[in-house]
Amino acid sequence: MEKQFVVLGLGIFGSTLVKTLSQYGREVIAIDKNPENVQRVADFATKAVIGDVTDFQFLSDLGLDDMDVGIVAIGDRLEDSILATMNLKELGVPYVIVKAKNKRFKVVLEKIGADYVVRPEKEMGEKVARTLLRKNIKDLIELDEENCIVEMKVPQAWVGKTLSQLDLRKLYSINVLGKRNPHTHKLEVPVDPNLEIELNDTFLVLAQTDEIEKYDYLL
Repeated sequence: MEKQFVVLGLGIFGSTLVKTLSQYGREVIAIDKNPENVQRVADFATKAVIGDVTDFQFLSDLGLDDMDVGIVAIGDRLEDSILATMNLKELGVPYVIVKAKNKRFKVVLEKIGADYVVRPEKEMGEKVARTLLRKNIKDLIELDEENCIVEMKVPQAWVGKTLSQLDLRKLYSINVLGKRNPHTHKLEVPVDPNLEIELNDTFLVLAQTDEIEKYDYLL
């Protein structure tokens, strides 16, 4: 059975979550005290409701105890975020994600039981900055908070050498999974460790996100 979501607070962050989750066929209950915000997602959400997310009885009457994930997307009002988070936890929602305005909000929300606290503006800023710094990385997919799969153009320093000579796994914890054929664009797996690397080769690698990005910035 697919997960069911409830989103409390329908500003830009909350409404974007509702629309995206709904587009992928997930059931989403959307709640905000502002009628205009609720109307904005009414065509996407499974149910869009006007109401006070700090009111425990109101949320209880909606039957939110069946939800798998609760998202508190208020952000700017710490007291409201705290009450909404506590309400979802008391209703038995097993996993609660909360938006925080700053580091202080994040610390408080974690202490009162939020399972994951996100600071979207800060995290997006960092993500854009890292993207701008990349030299050889063409695409990066985060698997979790530490690891990623990266498609990268080989650095100049690799050209003319073999994977055996470079020993990337030992030196940089980089595991080469495959090589993109420059003519057919198909991924070739596995890669011959004794094949000499050419200038325009593209590899698919598994690596630690911080390490592969740091390595790429320094090249």
